[in-house]
Amino acid sequence: MTKPLKQIHLAAHFPGVNNTTVWSDPRAGSHIEFSSFAHLARTAERAKFDFFFLAEGLRLREQRGRIYDLDVVGRPDTFTVLAALAAVTDHLGLAGTINSTFNEPYEVARQFATLDHLSGGRAAWNVVTSWDAFTGENFRRGGFLPQEARYERARTFLRTACELFDSWHGDEIAADKQAGVFLADPRPGRFSHHDAHFDISGQFDVPRSPQGRPVIFQAGDSDEGREFAASSADAIFSRHGTLADGQAFYADVKGRLARYGRTPDQLLILPAATFVLADTDAEAADLAHDVRLQQVSGATAIAFLEQLWNRDLSGYDPDGPLPEIDPDVGEHTIARGRASVRMHRDPLATARDWRAKAAAENLSIRELIVAVTGRQSFIGSASTVAADIDKLVQADASDGFILVPHITPGGLDEFADKVVPLLQERGVFRTEYEGSTLRANLGLEPLPGKAVPVQSGFSRAAS
Repeated sequence: MTKPLKQIHLAAHFPGVNNTTVWSDPRAGSHIEFSSFAHLARTAERAKFDFFFLAEGLRLREQRGRIYDLDVVGRPDTFTVLAALAAVTDHLGLAGTINSTFNEPYEVARQFATLDHLSGGRAAWNVVTSWDAFTGENFRRGGFLPQEARYERARTFLRTACELFDSWHGDEIAADKQAGVFLADPRPGRFSHHDAHFDISGQFDVPRSPQGRPVIFQAGDSDEGREFAASSADAIFSRHGTLADGQAFYADVKGRLARYGRTPDQLLILPAATFVLADTDAEAADLAHDVRLQQVSGATAIAFLEQLWNRDLSGYDPDGPLPEIDPDVGEHTIARGRASVRMHRDPLATARDWRAKAAAENLSIRELIVAVTGRQSFIGSASTVAADIDKLVQADASDGFILVPHITPGGLDEFADKVVPLLQERGVFRTEYEGSTLRANLGLEPLPGKAVPVQSGFSRAAS
């Protein structure tokens, strides 16, 4: 019997302050003006993407005591941007990265419940932890939790937030329109949670939203992160976008679901991916090479190398060989607030791997950084890219991809116009949205309970 074709899920990542962005391209626009966010979101919705994704940084990164070059544009607040996008889109999911280490369950639950109402059921929460004292200085809670405790707090944080989301039940509410009041027995929104991390009780003040609670995303790649995703998340962001690595990650994470009473279709795996399109595969390969050189200048290559070496390497030639000295495995003082620093759990082993690769392929520092920092990319004509995406999804290397264009805000336009129609012709991508909520469009089961019929027109969909 022929296996039915899997439907592909696609999302758009607003590039913001990361090394995917090509700042020098004349088409590049603002990374903080609302028009840029709105352009990318509208393009994603026109192409019938599942959701728009925003990362978040809670402190400007530094290198050698100076603000990291990509952070000079600042870091706008996630909830404010997503709430504004809810007003200019109708179907697109709105996913925000919100930290569980430096926030509190009540305020985050309140903000997401509000966003879910304003968007008519399109909110999603990427639950992350924060790892360093440098970021914590903004909150006076720096470095107080080791990794295992951070994930324990994240699990408890999410569980507590869900208790708040679920504290309103539509069946308990009766509206006395003549008196102008709502009656409930027991009182809606009542909560009480007491554990090692949170000691709270009170009244949650936002009625149950269209989805009940936001779709939950998780992005950790450690064993603790994978286990957290298997137990609690609806989707997981992955760095494993190639066929072999993707299939291994896919099998590992989905294989953990059964111990939590879950089935494989209850967790989507969505790697991040870049793309470069041209009329022919050869032209796309040449263009992709030029893009990578613009993304990794000589200065950027040295900056990346310093994040692993934890040393001042400003005197090294980016077109020369790797340093002969080993990385400093002590406290990271060269790069502060950089997520990539913590990705190298064994700097000495990573340095050995990089030296071996550089020697085998005769690579300079810059050439090596270009090679080791590139995300999974789809490079080729529109037909080649469509075929490659479809192949990976059908082979269970992923359930779809979160696309990161290298131009802001118009970098998704060509993909929407050329690749999406080909995926639709293959029968693996929607031509219309399936439902009114993000949960429905992701193919996830609806949560028990229902939205409270608030009479004020609070829900954007109702208004």
